[in-house]
Amino acid sequence: MQKINLVIVGATGAVGQEILKVLDERNFPVNRLKLCATSRSAGKQINFRGSEYIVEETTVDSFNEMDIALFAGGAASKQFGTAAVEKGAVVIDNSSNFRMDPQVPLVVPEVNPEDVKVHKGIIANPNCSTIQMVVALKPIHDAAKIKRVVVSTYQAVSGAGIEAIEELTAQTGAALQGEAITPSVFPYQIAFNLVPHIDVFMDMDYTKEEWKMVKETQKILHDHSIAVTATTVRVPVYRSHSEALNIETEKKLTAAQAKEILAAAPGIVIMDNPTEKVYPMPLFASDKDEVFVGRIREDNTIANGLNIWVVADQLRKGAATNAVQIAELVVKYGCLMKKQ
Repeated sequence: MQKINLVIVGATGAVGQEILKVLDERNFPVNRLKLCATSRSAGKQINFRGSEYIVEETTVDSFNEMDIALFAGGAASKQFGTAAVEKGAVVIDNSSNFRMDPQVPLVVPEVNPEDVKVHKGIIANPNCSTIQMVVALKPIHDAAKIKRVVVSTYQAVSGAGIEAIEELTAQTGAALQGEAITPSVFPYQIAFNLVPHIDVFMDMDYTKEEWKMVKETQKILHDHSIAVTATTVRVPVYRSHSEALNIETEKKLTAAQAKEILAAAPGIVIMDNPTEKVYPMPLFASDKDEVFVGRIREDNTIANGLNIWVVADQLRKGAATNAVQIAELVVKYGCLMKKQ
């Protein structure tokens, strides 16, 4: 495989650190590596494959002679994404800045890998909760055509960054000691609590996170006829998101048929043996790249309905691993930018 000059923007954050781990684990063919972040993090040292790298402040010149630029999230891609493309790098962006741009492919490699081929310099990584959902939806959609999805999420605090992890830890300790708690990252105490509010409220009192799941799912599956409604909830779990999906299809699928279809699909691990108490949980999914599916059963209220439970590590498959998989496809398909 061709050796790649690679720059990671946001290398010191939670997703950036996961990207480095995934690159190493998957033996991604790195030729030259550059690690960038904000001025606050510039100067830090990070070890990768036995070599020490000094984190640089991100500038336009960070993308000189780079083949691929992995943006770990935040506002950086809005500021530097176009400049990176102009310098000849393919941008793989983990933020929401370009996801709904009709000129930008929104890619989950197990679902729509061919979309990588039509990029114009930028490829978007979907929202973490959308990624794990569409991995589970795609094989069902192919087999029976999905009409409607009702999804409720149970999202780990690490989806809100390192500060959120620290807040849960501090609040848990304070609560156990009977001390006063003042929320900072979340609008309310998260320890021993659930907060049905992720991101800002928008149209019809749905949050931005909920609308992402609607619009991104339709774009990734190339089917805007699929009706999706979501309720997203932050829970006091450190890592890995869980989702309850209620799916209505045009064609009838039994639970046994759905299990067989899902078991044969890429990137999915079935954990479904209720009599033995086998089902996916965040504890088992953390630090893994697969999407775990269980509690597969028919909806007893409609003719063509299924209920399934989906769990995945949102820092890996929901962010870092998906981004690296996209980079692998860019190399595999020969989709690097032509240098001037």
